[in-house]
Amino acid sequence: MRENTPPRYQNIRGIKGSILRAYSAMIDIIVVFLILVMLVTLGVALFSVLNDLYEALRNLRHEIAIQTLVESILSVFVLIELFRSFTDYLEFHRLRLRVITEVAIVFVLRDVFIGLYSHSLDWRDLLAFSFLIGVLIAARIASVFFTPPMD
Repeated sequence: MRENTPPRYQNIRGIKGSILRAYSAMIDIIVVFLILVMLVTLGVALFSVLNDLYEALRNLRHEIAIQTLVESILSVFVLIELFRSFTDYLEFHRLRLRVITEVAIVFVLRDVFIGLYSHSLDWRDLLAFSFLIGVLIAARIASVFFTPPMD
């Protein structure tokens, strides 16, 4: 049996077990491919941040160059959190609610920071984002207190 096959598939015999183990192996291959794609994307994003940094330093008085740099940096943080969720799936063979809520919180905070920096959010947007962040934080806390047992 493969060592990284989930334990729930190791004890199943016959055709059903073979199919489930093949399914698990195929999912692992797909996730590893997605991780490689994420690594390339992260490298391109880092190059983009460096390019935006060069443009911002060259045009210190242009607010658009600095705003683009801020957006690029915040987007890299979102990519890093997504990358972590893929690697956690590969390790644990499940998507953990804690990690998914952290990704969502970082993504929402990215939009809030961009909106605040560009002065494009009104009070209704801030109220909606605050409510959404509150719900995500509550889900994050609940995921810590109600962690399912590992297989």
